Amino acid sequence: MNITGNTILVTGGSSGIGFEMARQFLTRENKVIITGRDGKKLQNAKQQLGEVTAIRNDVGNPDDVEKLYELVAKDFPDLNILINNAGIMQMINLQDNNLSTMELTKEIDINLKGTILMSNVFLPLLKHNNNPAIINVSSGLAFVPLPVVPVYCSTKAAIHSYSLSLRAQLRNTDVKVFELTPPLTKTGLIGGFAEEDIKGIPIMPAEDLVAAFLKGLAKDEYEIRPGQAGLLRFMSRFFPNFILRQLSKSVDRLH
Repeated sequence: MNITGNTILVTGGSSGIGFEMARQFLTRENKVIITGRDGKKLQNAKQQLGEVTAIRNDVGNPDDVEKLYELVAKDFPDLNILINNAGIMQMINLQDNNLSTMELTKEIDINLKGTILMSNVFLPLLKHNNNPAIINVSSGLAFVPLPVVPVYCSTKAAIHSYSLSLRAQLRNTDVKVFELTPPLTKTGLIGGFAEEDIKGIPIMPAEDLVAAFLKGLAKDEYEIRPGQAGLLRFMSRFFPNFILRQLSKSVDRLH
C-alpha cells in the first residue's frame, strides 16, 4: 500500500488516534480531511495540524453521512482512503435499569453503525480512484472483552467481524480492507478508567501506535495488531477463560 500522495478521510480526527493519524499522514505528502462531532475540537485540531480540511459531522447520523459524502465527492473527487476511526467508550453497569435507550446504544450508533454507513456510502467513490482502501479501527478488546465497557467491546468485536466480511466481498475489486486493533493507547478514552482497571497494562503512546500502523499499512498487513493487541488475540485463542477472568476483576467496583 502506498502511504504517500493519497487523499485521506479520517473520522474522529480531532483528537487521539485519529489526530495522530492525520498528523503523520500529512508529513508524508498526503491530503487529509478530518471529521468530528465537536466543532471547537475540530478547529483546535486544524490550528495544530495546519494543511488539513476539518468538517463537522456525526457518523452515527445517516443524513450527516450523506451530506458529508456529497461535500467530499464534490471537493475531493480523488479521495482514495477512508479511515473509520470515530468512536466513544462508556463504562456501563448492565444492572442499572435506569439507563436510557440512547445511553445504552450510543456506542453502537457511533462505533459500529458509523463504520458501516461510511463504508457503504463512500465505497463507490473509492472504487473509481487509484490505491483505494478502507481502514477500520477496532481494538484489542475485539478479541476479549473488558467487562466494565461491555457495549464498547461488543462494537469492536462486530467491527472485526464486519471487516473480515467486507474484505471477502471486495476481493474482486482494487479496494483493500485493513483493520487496526489498537492496544490500550494514551488518548482521552482512558480518562474514565480507575487505576485498578488498567493496573499493570502497558499504555502505548499514540505516536508509536500510528507509526506501527503505517509500517503495517505499507507492507499490506491487513490486520495490524501493535503492542499488547497481538497478545490479547493470542490469549483469546489459547487461554480465553484465564484472560477473561483477569479483565473481569474491575467489575466488582461497579456494584
